[in-house]
Amino acid sequence: MSEQTVLSRTKSFTVREIFDQFDTSSKGSITTNSLGDALAACGAKVPGFKVRDICDSYKDGAISFDEFCKILNQVKSKNTFKETIKPIELKKKVNVNKGSEKSSEWTTHSYAEEEKLAFVDWINFRLSKDELLLKHGNIPIAEDGTALFAALRDGIILNKLVNDSVEDTVDERALNLPNDAGKLSIFKIQENQTLALNSCVAIGCNVVNIGAQDLIEGKAHLCLGLLWQVIRIGLMAKITLKDCPGLRALLDEFETLEQLLAMSPEEILCRWVNYQLNKVGCKRVVKNFTHDIKDSEVYAHLLVAVCPDDNAKGPIGLEPLNVQDLTKRAEMVLDNAEMLDARSFVRAHDIVNGNQKLNLAFVANLFNMYPAMDDVGDFEIIEETREEKTMRNWMNSLGATPRVKYIYEDLKDGLAIIQLFDKIQNGCVNWKKVNTPPFKALGGAMKQIENCNYAIDLGHNLGFVLVGIDGKNLHDGDKLTLGLVWQMMRHYTLAMLTHDGKIMKDNEIIKWCNNKLESAGKTTNFKSFKDSSLGTSRPIVDLIDAISPGYINYDLVTSAETDDDKFLNARYAITMARKIGARIFALPEDITEVNPKMIMTVFACLMSVGFAKDRK
Repeated sequence: MSEQTVLSRTKSFTVREIFDQFDTSSKGSITTNSLGDALAACGAKVPGFKVRDICDSYKDGAISFDEFCKILNQVKSKNTFKETIKPIELKKKVNVNKGSEKSSEWTTHSYAEEEKLAFVDWINFRLSKDELLLKHGNIPIAEDGTALFAALRDGIILNKLVNDSVEDTVDERALNLPNDAGKLSIFKIQENQTLALNSCVAIGCNVVNIGAQDLIEGKAHLCLGLLWQVIRIGLMAKITLKDCPGLRALLDEFETLEQLLAMSPEEILCRWVNYQLNKVGCKRVVKNFTHDIKDSEVYAHLLVAVCPDDNAKGPIGLEPLNVQDLTKRAEMVLDNAEMLDARSFVRAHDIVNGNQKLNLAFVANLFNMYPAMDDVGDFEIIEETREEKTMRNWMNSLGATPRVKYIYEDLKDGLAIIQLFDKIQNGCVNWKKVNTPPFKALGGAMKQIENCNYAIDLGHNLGFVLVGIDGKNLHDGDKLTLGLVWQMMRHYTLAMLTHDGKIMKDNEIIKWCNNKLESAGKTTNFKSFKDSSLGTSRPIVDLIDAISPGYINYDLVTSAETDDDKFLNARYAITMARKIGARIFALPEDITEVNPKMIMTVFACLMSVGFAKDRK
C-alpha cells in the first residue's frame, strides 16, 4: 500500500494538489529546498532545523509524492499543534506572487508593498555613493513592480548591504562582477548568492529554507524577509552602551546595566522615546510602535526633543498637531523629519496604520542620528567581547526564539539553551521535563534553575566537559555560561563531519587538511590549531584552492609581513570560504591572533565542504 493511502481520500486529493504546485519541473518530485514550504501549505509547520534533518536523507535533492506523504504523516503524528489543511489566506493591501495556474491559491506568497518601498528607499540611500553599483547601473533601484527583486538577482547588492550593516563582513574583492557587456554567468551569480547567504548567517540572520536559487528567482517574501533581517541588524547595532553611554539614564533606580544589555532594541527604543517626551513636557507614554504612534503626536514631540539647536534647516515645531486629519498630520510630521534628514522607512499611511516593523526602523534610525542623551558621568561600561558576539550570532542564526541579545541574561531561564540543544542534536530534549513561562514570582526562579540543570544534563549526555558548572551558574549569569555555549557550537560544527556515527577529532581534521594540501601540490601545512603560521591565513587560502581549484586569486594574497596585511588575508580567506559554501562564524581577528577554537571551526567547515564536493 502506498504511503498516501494513509491519508483520508479527501486529504490525499488536497495534498496531491499542493504537491503538484511545488513540482515545478513536472517530474513527479519536489526539491528538498521547497519541502518546508510544501509542508507548511499542508498545515504542518515544521521548524527549519527539522526540515534540514529530513532533507539530509535525500541526497539527490528530490522527494517523490509517496515520500512526501510519508514525511507529512510522520510530522503530523508527532505534532501536538496540528492544523487543518487550508490555503494561505491573502492579506489586504499586499502584492502576491503566484505559482502554477492549476491551483495558485496553494502557492501564493503575499508581501507588503509598503515594506518593499521602504527597503528600496533605504538601499538607494545607503548605497547611493557606491561607485561599483553606480557604474553597473544597480543603483538607484526603481520603486515600480519587481525592480527590487531583479536588482538582488546577482547577489552584489545583498553583499554590499551586509557590509553596510556590519562592516568588513565581506571582502568585496571576492565578488563576481559583470563583464563589460554587463553579463554575469548563472554560475558566478550562484557563487555571489552563496557568499551573501553565508555572510548573512555570520552576522546572526536566520536563513533556514532560503537558498541561492530563491534569491536568484526573486521570491519576494523570502527576499524581503532576509532584507529586513540584514537592515534590522544594522539599525540596532549602535543601540549599545559602548556607542551611547547615555543609555544608562534609561534605567530605573534599582535596575542594573546587565538588565539593560538584556533588553530588546524595541524595549530600549520605547524607553528612549519616553525619555525624550519627558524632556519636552509631553505626558504620553509609548509602549509599542503600533497603536501608540498612530496619531503622530508622539513623533511630533519626539522630533522637537531631538532637533539640535543649530539645525541647518531651522527649528522644528508642533504645527502638525493643529491638523485633525491624521494622514495629513503624519505627512507634516515627516516633513519635519526631512528637516533632520531623517525621513526614512515610513510614509504617512505607515504611521496612521501603525506598521510595527517600519515604525521601529524609523525610530531606530532617528536614534542613531540624534540620540540626544544627557551626560551620565563616568561608569564602567560592560562591553560584549568578540567571542560573546560570535556565540550570540551563532545562536541567533539557528533561530533562537526570542533572539539572544546578551548571553548571560538571556539564557538565565534555560529555555534558549534547551531550544538550541534540540537544534544541534535533534530529538535529544524531552520537552515534558521543561518548565515554560510564565514564571511566577514565588517559585519561578526554582523552575528556571530546574531548566538550567536539565540543560547541563543534556550537555553531559553529549559528552561535554562541564566541570564546576551547574544550573545555578547559568541562572546567575556566570561567565561559565560561555564555555557551555562554545561546546554546543563545537558539537554542531563537528557533527557535519560525523563518520560511521563518530564525530571526528581535532587530529583527524588536521590530518585531512594536510593531506588535501599536499595532494594539491601546496607547500603549506600546520601541526595544530595553535600553529603560528595560521596567522598569515596562507594555509586556509591554500586549502580553499585545493578544495575548489582556481578559486583563489593569489594576486590578492599578501606576504603577511604587517598586521594590516594579515587582516586583509584573513578577511579574504573567510570570504572565499563562505563563497565556496562554508558557514564560517570566525572573524578575521580570530585568525590573525591564532584563536585555536575558532580556527578549528574554520577548518572543520572547509572539510565539510570538501567532503560534499568529493561525493559529487
